[in-house]
Amino acid sequence: MPERSSRAAPDAGQWRRTATHRLSLERLALRDRYLLLGGMGLVVALELGLVWLPALASVALSFTGWDGVGGLDAIELVGLRNYELLASAYPRFWSAVLNNTIWLVALMGIALPLGLALAAVLDRRIRGTRFYQGALYLPVLLSLALVGFVWELQLSPGHGLFNGLLGRTGPDEQIDWLGDRSINRLVVLAPAIWRHVGYVLVLFLAGLRTVDTSIREAAAIDGATERQAFLFVVLPSLWPVTVVVIVVTAIQALRAFDIVYVLNGGLNGLELLSLLVTTNVVGEASRLGFGSAIATVLLLVSIVPIAIFLRRVERTEQPA
Repeated sequence: MPERSSRAAPDAGQWRRTATHRLSLERLALRDRYLLLGGMGLVVALELGLVWLPALASVALSFTGWDGVGGLDAIELVGLRNYELLASAYPRFWSAVLNNTIWLVALMGIALPLGLALAAVLDRRIRGTRFYQGALYLPVLLSLALVGFVWELQLSPGHGLFNGLLGRTGPDEQIDWLGDRSINRLVVLAPAIWRHVGYVLVLFLAGLRTVDTSIREAAAIDGATERQAFLFVVLPSLWPVTVVVIVVTAIQALRAFDIVYVLNGGLNGLELLSLLVTTNVVGEASRLGFGSAIATVLLLVSIVPIAIFLRRVERTEQPA
């Protein structure tokens, strides 16, 4: 009797499926090759034309003293002079750096844990969960400019909601929420946090819905309380979602623009880096070189959270 091979013979149905799959791929490749290449080429062209080329042009202009008047012949190379002026002779730059840092700390320290806590509560599927989820996510659906207009009405010294609730309606009793430098930085963060909490809530809630229930059941069997199970079992499993939330929050703090611009144009101590770029590039005193230097600083700072996110994605996709 001839010895049987230890390797099992391939199934006829499996051979048929493999052959059909190969034929379909070859047929699709021949028919759709140009379509796929054209689609990919269009995406790459749009990415280069709308993102990378303007970014590189801005970096190049940051080393010039061009004011936007005249052609290429009017561009004068000034080296690092724009960056030296930023650091030594432009106080609004350091005020903007401080404000962006405050935004980052506030969104990380308030909006992120608050969104996580609300997601944990709604994940318990209490009565009215869908209503609360929709109500908390509603601000995210509104544009940042519209959010700024809504809060501008509430913060108005003469006819605003807050002064009305506090009974400060008299001319001498009104609180200038945006004009008082001792409180305006904190006040302007309220609409930003109000809007960002809903975004964080949805991301964490989606992550919580993917957590295996058997993990929680095992923790309960081992005697862990609901709080202990969440902190030491559920929360560590949310680390991939947490990384995404942290990166998105950091980018949101760095790109903050609309709300502050609508409220008071970024004046009176509320400067932000993005507002300084707009002021110097498209303002009355157009200084494209100087504004591009600020934009380059903002670009370099923004690369950090993006690099962290991409590194995290790369580690996740690597085979074990």
